[in-house]
Amino acid sequence: MRTPNLADRLSMANAAKKAQLERAKNMAEDPERAQRLKARDEIAAARNRRITEREAARRAAREQEAAELAARQAAEAAAREAERKAREEAQARRSAEQTAREAAEIADREAMLAARRAGRKKKKRTGR
Repeated sequence: MRTPNLADRLSMANAAKKAQLERAKNMAEDPERAQRLKARDEIAAARNRRITEREAARRAAREQEAAELAARQAAEAAAREAERKAREEAQARRSAEQTAREAAEIADREAMLAARRAGRKKKKRTGR
């Protein structure tokens, strides 16, 4: 067996390069390969559509949850406000009742004191 010289090596390299180019050209023009690529692209597009639909559903669910939370918080705030107003009104009513009772007690005491004074004055005038 003889050792290939430079020209032989160059011609073998060119032949290998041409054969590789021919294989690549045949692969690129292969109708089955085109169908496989088309099917792969359709699968990827369907997957992307499903992902987009799931994300839209998640987003809608999150928005609905946020709306429900806002409504619940608003209802709770309204209930707290109504309870606070009821407490304030009850406190004001109790305070007014307490003030009225105190005023009545003071008026009763004043009346009793006035009656005593009047009795003492009468005794003084009658000379006992």
